[in-house]
Amino acid sequence: MHNRILDISDSGARLSVRHRQLIVARQDCAEVSVPFSDLAVLVIAHPQVSLTQPVLATLVENGGTLVTCDERRLPSGMMLPLQAHSVQTERFAAQAACSLPTRKRLWQQVVRAKIRAQADVLIEFRQSDSGLGALVANVKSGDMTNVEAQAARRYWTALFASNTFRRDPDAQDQNRLLNYGYAVLRAIVARAICAAGLHPSLGLHHHNKYNPFCLADDLMEPFRPVVDRIVAQFVEERGFEADLDQTARREMLSSLTGRCECDGESRTLFDAASRVASSLVEVFQGQGRDIALPQRVHHAAT
Repeated sequence: MHNRILDISDSGARLSVRHRQLIVARQDCAEVSVPFSDLAVLVIAHPQVSLTQPVLATLVENGGTLVTCDERRLPSGMMLPLQAHSVQTERFAAQAACSLPTRKRLWQQVVRAKIRAQADVLIEFRQSDSGLGALVANVKSGDMTNVEAQAARRYWTALFASNTFRRDPDAQDQNRLLNYGYAVLRAIVARAICAAGLHPSLGLHHHNKYNPFCLADDLMEPFRPVVDRIVAQFVEERGFEADLDQTARREMLSSLTGRCECDGESRTLFDAASRVASSLVEVFQGQGRDIALPQRVHHAAT
């Protein structure tokens, strides 16, 4: 079902393949096996993890994604399947031929969905959207007036109740938690993009020539508040200086793999991301005008 994220960060391990299963062997522990058909993302964070080449080959052959981490145990690299769809060459061509006006219209949809999701998070935590709801209608084609940035300034100040917080990937505060969650989310979205036969480098708005995942960075924007909600709850309970330890990572991954209410339907983020990517294919092929972005995303009641 490709709905599992496996994070190996608490101890060293030897990874191998046996009977189409990922075998995780740890010293003084019983072996653990995971079907590759269930594995969407494999995160390797501990410095003493070794693996065989068939692990990589079988993972990507089954549509999985590998995320590697640096010495701070924050994600630093990603490996995706090279061939994930039978007609990906045809879809690459349609994607590359997408006109600038169409890309601007699609980016408008993405930004509006992101700001709506941010407003929902603020209402949940602060009982006020800090005016974000009113900004949605101001987002024009291509977001030429950068309403996204205007919303971000209000959003971060309100979410963490701090006039000094800034979204800085290098900061040693709650940014560390956001970095981890966003990296896993990025892998989920990039995997959905490849599975739909699209190329993750050809973005709608992001276009840095050194970024191989521009489209993933575009399409993950409306889902970022899912991570923000988790981090905000974590910070309220433990403070922004809390370690990104095994417990924090486990809670983050549990939330990202749990079910969400997307426009009134119970879905996983994997399902929602796949729906977004598939709808984008239809736009590129002239069969639709809009991306099927979730208008509302909430954690499903348990």
